[in-house]
Amino acid sequence: MSSSSAALRDLQLDLENKANDLSKLQKGKPNRTLVLFIHYLLSKVSIEKQFCYFFPPDIAKNHQVRKKYTIQLGENELVLKELDLLKEDANVYKLIGPVLVKQDLAEANANVRKRIEYISAELYILKVQQRIQSLQAGKAKA
Repeated sequence: MSSSSAALRDLQLDLENKANDLSKLQKGKPNRTLVLFIHYLLSKVSIEKQFCYFFPPDIAKNHQVRKKYTIQLGENELVLKELDLLKEDANVYKLIGPVLVKQDLAEANANVRKRIEYISAELYILKVQQRIQSLQAGKAKA
């Protein structure tokens, strides 16, 4: 059993124990909202457990990283569109720590394009890795 499924099992047991403790405290007068909330939490744990069963941790991690890079790619493409709208003599500032540093428009444009190129390459690599992992998972189940 993997460590993530063991952690989920422990979380589910802990939630069940809390639900039992709460029902004992309320002495037969359960708060319907609280009971529904606890059942909702238990169902979420079950869904997470099912996800880990059907998608091994490597595939799940790959999916999370791809999601993060996809968001970053969208943000950088939006910045590039905004930079393209600026005139050549516009002031561009880059936030470095707590300080805004003036930057040349051409340099800012080049930096954003390079970042988009890097993120796109990383997404392609993750996509290939995901295909390989899916094929390996299919062979393992067969």
